Amino acid sequence: MASPFDAIVLAGGASRRFGGVDKAMLVLEGVSLLDRVLEATISARSAVVVGPRRATNRAVSWTHEDPPAGGPVAGIAAGLAFGTAPVVVLVSCDLPWLTTADVTSLVDGIGKYDGYGLRDLEGREQPLAAAYRREALTAATQAVGDPRDQPLRRTLAGLTMHWSEPTQAGRDVDSWADLDDPVPGE
Repeated sequence: MASPFDAIVLAGGASRRFGGVDKAMLVLEGVSLLDRVLEATISARSAVVVGPRRATNRAVSWTHEDPPAGGPVAGIAAGLAFGTAPVVVLVSCDLPWLTTADVTSLVDGIGKYDGYGLRDLEGREQPLAAAYRREALTAATQAVGDPRDQPLRRTLAGLTMHWSEPTQAGRDVDSWADLDDPVPGE
């Protein structure tokens, strides 16, 4: 069983590659991408979605980055105002293959590290599919000062991270083709 954790779900992006369609509300196998991620994080003590309020299958808190459209670091800073658990699972809303078992393995996998994250099928580290020690994530976002439009990878570069083997769970949806081909190569 995973240690206590809070969940921050980033869902405020502009979805430019989807022609302005709200990516969080795209449906895969009858469930919106946002609800799929919220289901995967169902064991969280608290869950906050950073982005516009939408209909969801479970009760969550809502907040916006300041200013709106300020980027993922601003979204993280806004989300950290919610919850008190020592571990934070930080995910983007576009991880439709993330499961509760994946979230448990992220939380349990932190060990001596500041965070433990997923790699996608190509081996890319996915910082928005990871569990972090709240204290380390808070310090990293505060160190940049104004979080608006700060580069995510540079903000998190000082954290000691551990990464999973490549996995479908770390694969995000960046294009329509990603939804049409849920398991590439099969």
